[in-house]
Amino acid sequence: MNTPPTPSVSSRLRTAAFAPIGDEGRAELVETRLLRAISTGAFIEGARLPSEHELSQLFGVAVVSVREALGSLRHQGIIITRRGRGGGSFVRSSSDAVQEVNAKALMAMPRVALADLGVHYEVIVAACAEYACLRAPADELDVVQRGLLDSRNLHAGAWRRRSTDAQLELAALSQSVRLTSEHVRVQTEFTPLLALQDMDAQQRRFTHDALIEQVDAIREGDVLRAREVVRQSIRGSVRWLGDLRTELLGGSPAGDPRATLEKYRGSDDAVAREGEHDESVA
Repeated sequence: MNTPPTPSVSSRLRTAAFAPIGDEGRAELVETRLLRAISTGAFIEGARLPSEHELSQLFGVAVVSVREALGSLRHQGIIITRRGRGGGSFVRSSSDAVQEVNAKALMAMPRVALADLGVHYEVIVAACAEYACLRAPADELDVVQRGLLDSRNLHAGAWRRRSTDAQLELAALSQSVRLTSEHVRVQTEFTPLLALQDMDAQQRRFTHDALIEQVDAIREGDVLRAREVVRQSIRGSVRWLGDLRTELLGGSPAGDPRATLEKYRGSDDAVAREGEHDESVA
């Protein structure tokens, strides 16, 4: 049986996902890191996770902590484990389960912490955009822009992977190792929450158009415009997430977000049917 080609994913996301946990190493932190990796698209549907031993070495924790984290992810329906030759832990096709985990994380986050994370993200992205205005080669901007234009009508999961890759590439075009590394770190932390927006087609298009405008501003070397686009986009996202958090807390009995999330799921089915196609074709 032929195995379909696996879409490429950002190596930067995987590197950030597996930064050592060190003395803080607990099963909950391993679980959080793996969830972030799946939410950001570092591991997509059908992808095989590293082995328990490899994860233990990558995270700098005991194998038992990794095993406990993987067990929790299996229980939530995020991964599936197969035994025997070619076995291992694989990401399931369960975007709903990932959304529910991310929604619970948003509900548990104090509003002030969400706002503070947004400020941190905005400062780093704006700084990267400023230096990209001064240093980014036009041909590399062309590649980023083509990828964004081709992704506009992809379904939500594929669009999120493509847009996250574009954001990381724009950060890299700042040609600052420190800024790019911090961008990757914060992106890895924030993207699981940002991905909740993808249920809302209008909000997804808002983010997409802002990225296109950011590329245009960088191409023109317009630092003020690039910073303003970043500011408006990220603050708009934080406001949307704040409103969703309020709705989740008000309409989720016993902390179960599914009832609220169902209001969003399928709301852009027409958009998905119109533009959905395999990412490898785009």
